[in-house]
Amino acid sequence: MDHGRGNGAGDEAAAGGTRSIERAIALLLLVGRAGAAGARLSDLVATSSLPKPTVRRVLLALVRSGLLDQDGQTRRYHIGPEAYVLGTLASARFGIHALSLDGLARLARESGDCAFLSVPRDDFAVCIHREEGPFPIRTHVLQAGDRHPLGIGAGSLALLSALPDDEAEAVLARNAALVAADYPAYPPEVLRALVAQTRARGYAVNPGLVVAGSWGVGVAVPGPDGRPVGALSIAAIESRLTEDRQRLVAPLLMREADRLAAALAGASHTSQKPAPRAVAKARS
Repeated sequence: MDHGRGNGAGDEAAAGGTRSIERAIALLLLVGRAGAAGARLSDLVATSSLPKPTVRRVLLALVRSGLLDQDGQTRRYHIGPEAYVLGTLASARFGIHALSLDGLARLARESGDCAFLSVPRDDFAVCIHREEGPFPIRTHVLQAGDRHPLGIGAGSLALLSALPDDEAEAVLARNAALVAADYPAYPPEVLRALVAQTRARGYAVNPGLVVAGSWGVGVAVPGPDGRPVGALSIAAIESRLTEDRQRLVAPLLMREADRLAAALAGASHTSQKPAPRAVAKARS
């Protein structure tokens, strides 16, 4: 008896699935290598040597998944937000993520609450690490991989506030429709007031505007050029982030932000003065 004959259809289906995955990966890499200019459909067809209907079908699937974006005007394809999130989450062995891990552990341990690292991506902030603290009641409003418009949440608000006024206003304008639809607690006047408060006090506070009862405190981290490259934040239930406790938690965040900024600049924590926080720079 030939036991292998009955597997033909299954083998063909598996091979077809593998080919589809390989085509999607190949097109994703081609778009990524096109850089900031993006890739045209015709170029992708020519380079991949695949039929145009096949290329279009795969690209549409990648756009639906968020791995690619298509510019509405130029029709060119660009790397999408989910590809960025995956790449950022995969960068645990190097860069700001790796340099932040000890500080995040200290923040979670000393505060008892959850500590986060977020990084800016265009007009958004992406959470790339969540460190659990020992306090038994936790807020789960932010997880690694979550993405919010700049200004939404404590770390994201710290990033927005660290931008110069003209850049911050441009971000608010570009995000206006999305924020109005998905974050009704953040009308433009509220966001502008929160930015002003953040710059005045030197740290951001989210007073439960994303999810009621979940509060946060955040501080921006500047890169070597002074522009914000990340934000450290702590989130907890409302009763644990009263004004008095905010003033206790904020210095912990500032200390770790200074350490992380110094590490990013290639400086020793003990031999060089930490770089100034971006929030302070933005006030000028």
